[in-house]
Amino acid sequence: MTSSAEDPLLDQVGPALSRLRRRTPASSRDLSRNLVLNVVADAPGELTVGGLAAEMGVVQPVASRTVAACIADGLLRRAASQADGRRTVLELTERGEAERTRFAAEQRAVFEEITAGWPPEERLQFARLLVRYTTDAGAWSRRRVAEER
Repeated sequence: MTSSAEDPLLDQVGPALSRLRRRTPASSRDLSRNLVLNVVADAPGELTVGGLAAEMGVVQPVASRTVAACIADGLLRRAASQADGRRTVLELTERGEAERTRFAAEQRAVFEEITAGWPPEERLQFARLLVRYTTDAGAWSRRRVAEER
């Protein structure tokens, strides 16, 4: 029996995640807006444009353009930091929350359609593990950013 570190199936994880991203049924504009809204909503505290850029893994001008588009669409607003009034932080608007909810509902419907032929226990196990993976990936990313400082 091979150990999990030697299992060739693990070599397929990266390409599978890449294919998953390519097959998401949404426009690139929707994908970037959804990503921004989720990063802002999931931030453990106040989030600046610079923090958003770091979390998304993009340079600040890219994050700034995406934020500007989300503000123009009424999805985000800039606010003074409660911790340091000199800083500007990002907040979801009610419309941003509604858009995030809409994206989540669309993604659930697609997930259910794709996994319709799966046994219910496998569907739930996969969902549980996927959520766990993304949670752990977020913690891993934050540790790496903290180590680089």
